[in-house]
Amino acid sequence: MSTAKEFWRWHEYRHTMPNIAPVSDDIITAGVDVGSVGSKAAVMVNGQAYSWGITRTGSNSPESAKKALDLALKDTALSTRDLRYIVGTGYGRVNVPMANKAITEIACHARGANYIWGSSVRTVLDVGGQDIKAIKIDATGRVVSFLMNDKCAAGTGRGMEVFADLLQVPIEEIGAMSLKVEAEPEPVSCTCVAFAKTEAIGLLRKGWSKEKVLAAYTRAMAVRMANLINRVGLEPALVITGGQSKNVGIVSRIETLLGVKCLPTPNWRDGGLDPMVAGAFGAALLAKALYEKTQQI
Repeated sequence: MSTAKEFWRWHEYRHTMPNIAPVSDDIITAGVDVGSVGSKAAVMVNGQAYSWGITRTGSNSPESAKKALDLALKDTALSTRDLRYIVGTGYGRVNVPMANKAITEIACHARGANYIWGSSVRTVLDVGGQDIKAIKIDATGRVVSFLMNDKCAAGTGRGMEVFADLLQVPIEEIGAMSLKVEAEPEPVSCTCVAFAKTEAIGLLRKGWSKEKVLAAYTRAMAVRMANLINRVGLEPALVITGGQSKNVGIVSRIETLLGVKCLPTPNWRDGGLDPMVAGAFGAALLAKALYEKTQQI
């Protein structure tokens, strides 16, 4: 019996940095970011990224947190007993059972973006599974101000999953496909994912190609994100974190709308720092600071 292909399902994976060999005296910390759609865990050794894992968030947040951390630790010589301090963050941060402390994803993405791209970052756009956050930060990665969209899946990672299933296009190919149009169409509705889906079905029946429908939806997402950034006050350098940081259709349209270039996304496939794990990186760095504070008492 064949199983129907799940076009919405993005790739789950892990990575270990090859040039770090933890020893017993190292300060080893972890951040666990349980989002509404994806769960990410990062392990750091003396404040440097060592390993991370990305999994799908299930119906049970504590189990999702454990699954992500287990994946980050897989094939390393470490176990949870080696972790000096763990910070939980994200949508399910209060349900990370192994965490010593919970910190908001706003603070963690700010710190994680600063770690990935450096001190020049001033504006961070985090596209989560069910919300979007525009965050202004200082040179140290501290939050200056932020704004969030309303709680709706439209214009978020979950909305993109719905379109992947509707159009039967693998979610990791949507961005590139959306750019294969001769001219930009008018954006579809982006105030509600149900309305956007209904409108997209109508456009397909009118003869629109999948590429054109995707262009209309990704443009609508980009417009919504750009408006949020403008409201918080755009200040270069701009970076995008979360799953949609890897969607070239979204990123290029945001750049066009704002008239700025985002800092380049690291080559995460070849061992670069992964922007989807920014929240977990930030949480692990804050965990190190909190652990060191306990040692000074």
